[in-house]
Amino acid sequence: MQWTGGDLNPRPPECKSRTYGSEVPSLPSIDWEGFKGYLLKTHVERNAYDLLRTARKYGGILWVPTEASGLQSLSDSNRRLVMASLANLSKFLGLYKAWKDIIENTGLKWSSGQSEDIIIKRFTKTQNSEDIINWVRSLKGDIPKISSFLDFMAITGIRFVEAINSYNLIIDLNRGGHLNEYYNRDRELLEHFKFKDLFLRRSKKVFISFISEDPLSEVVESPRLTKTAIENRVKRSSYPMRFGDIREYWASIMTKHLSQPEIDFLQGRISTSVFMRNYFNPAWITDLKDRCLKASSSILEKIKV
Repeated sequence: MQWTGGDLNPRPPECKSRTYGSEVPSLPSIDWEGFKGYLLKTHVERNAYDLLRTARKYGGILWVPTEASGLQSLSDSNRRLVMASLANLSKFLGLYKAWKDIIENTGLKWSSGQSEDIIIKRFTKTQNSEDIINWVRSLKGDIPKISSFLDFMAITGIRFVEAINSYNLIIDLNRGGHLNEYYNRDRELLEHFKFKDLFLRRSKKVFISFISEDPLSEVVESPRLTKTAIENRVKRSSYPMRFGDIREYWASIMTKHLSQPEIDFLQGRISTSVFMRNYFNPAWITDLKDRCLKASSSILEKIKV
């Protein structure tokens, strides 16, 4: 942290009377450029800039804890973003303990929903699997340019941004004759862990994905895609954004073929349980690939146009 005035005990920003929602007074002594670099080391660029922008707006809360109570009125998604930005900023400034005290003293929660409410909401959102299958099939028919990408998402179950990064990496490496640096043909495996900057972020990780030669060959012959281009095409075609539901559908289908630790591992959820940390080793599960590819094949058959 760099103090422009050289004061080791900077005064908190003046707390002005205002309606909550306007900017919390920012601190000119914060090294925002340094903080940006700090964020870019552990977050994808878009998320890093969202966190930076939000930290600039709400950073004064770290010095005026009474302002934190106003975060209770924000929506869950906005509150999570503000809390994430302040958590990162506090770590950068060496004030994380103070931030944890603010959370405890004000009763801030990352989500206001109870776990059972979340399950009920998810259950009622989609009554049957045909809903998401029809969405994928309709998109493939109306926007053929992203057809192979939708197949790729449906058989890997990885996050939207991760899928875009992987999809483009396959195309780029294949064009340069280096696909073998990413795709292990003997094991029919995409080895994401070899590209840590793309796939092993601090809070979101994915290590491997199984994919057979046929769907892979569809990807290598496709043009590169961007998140913005995909979203714009979907919006122009008047479809809702449901890429997260593809991931949820994949996990639900895989319960018929894989155990929960296997599903969590393939989707990049590494829990803090003793089993996952110390004992789970997918390399020893010799039939994991066969079971995963069998399930993937059934998914591809269902979303075929």
